[in-house]
Amino acid sequence: MWLWIRTPSFEVKCMEVLLITGSTIEEGRLVKGGDKFKAEYAKECATCWISLVDFVALCSPEKVEITSKNGKHSIVVYAKCMNSVRTGNVFMPKAIWSNVVVDPDTLSTGSPLYKGAPVKIEPTEKRVLSAEDVVLKVYVGGHEYGI
Repeated sequence: MWLWIRTPSFEVKCMEVLLITGSTIEEGRLVKGGDKFKAEYAKECATCWISLVDFVALCSPEKVEITSKNGKHSIVVYAKCMNSVRTGNVFMPKAIWSNVVVDPDTLSTGSPLYKGAPVKIEPTEKRVLSAEDVVLKVYVGGHEYGI
């Protein structure tokens, strides 16, 4: 039995999408178990779920760089093709990696835009940082650590 999927007949270098963040069962299990600094946590949470159509248009990358709307913040994460994500959207588990690109402006609501934030994604060969390295690079400054 063959499954035919219509995909764009073009390849794109980058695309603008809406970022949705939230909890996953596995992310919750790892956080509650105190495993935030283990490789298993990074593999689960340093991930961007992408629709099949968008994944193919990006040439099925192993990793993507996600950049905030204003271009000031970016993070490299693993790409994961998922049927549960709609075209034009991406999903990231709530964790330090997604927090890098979520706009901190609360628009007077007291909470940042965790659902529907516009971001740019593009394939990359750069390294996915561990949780410790993200803290050092983004929040401590990172230059003296060579990150």
